[in-house]
Amino acid sequence: MEYAIVQRNAFIFCRYSIAALIWVALLFQNIWVLLAVFVILALSFALTVRRAPMIMLWTWTLARIFPSEEDVLDINGMRFAHGMGAMLALIGLSLVWHGNPFAWWFVGVFAILKTTSALGWCPAYKVYGCLKGGGCCALTAKRPPAPDAE
Repeated sequence: MEYAIVQRNAFIFCRYSIAALIWVALLFQNIWVLLAVFVILALSFALTVRRAPMIMLWTWTLARIFPSEEDVLDINGMRFAHGMGAMLALIGLSLVWHGNPFAWWFVGVFAILKTTSALGWCPAYKVYGCLKGGGCCALTAKRPPAPDAE
């Protein structure tokens, strides 16, 4: 398992700013802001959390003024979460682009999901943990081997 060390404030800035951008796209029904969200999340997926655009923006600018403690993040888990976010943004873009009547409703659901992620309850990161661990519920979780009956 590979980990990245990222400033806590940079990670918070990344989470909150992406959620805010999705809400802006929804409130103003602006496809270009939604496209920016997709690009940021796709780059975060491709470059990993260490070099994610919003992390780097914070690190190169405000980190000098507002230094913080560091968080240790699972690179693969964050890559999975960024990939899921990029995929949701791409679906939203496609729906809006094609004039689907439910497009902005989908973006609204995406905004709610991303807001829960920003507040620390990252559903995609938890799904990654479940998939990696073999499942999260009693039906799918790996069970310890049965003791030998003698």
